[in-house]
Amino acid sequence: MKRIALYAAGLFAALNIATLPAHAESNVQAQTYSYGTHLDIQKVLSMTEDAGPACGVVNARMTYLDSEGRTQILDYRKFANNCNDGN
Repeated sequence: MKRIALYAAGLFAALNIATLPAHAESNVQAQTYSYGTHLDIQKVLSMTEDAGPACGVVNARMTYLDSEGRTQILDYRKFANNCNDGN
């Protein structure tokens, strides 16, 4: 019985550690990029974009860690990944 409780506690702890980035991100205010915005990017955690036309400009979001290890969110506009390279 003790072994099952120990396994359950270990699993619970592992699941909580895995969700820490999601909890940290929910408290972060997104910054909107404009030309000349200073970016302090140490490590990119995720990059997403809105579903949009086959090729066109879409809203995108990058979640990253800055040089102090804090989670930051940057919203910006970009050409969709569906666009052909070189056009």
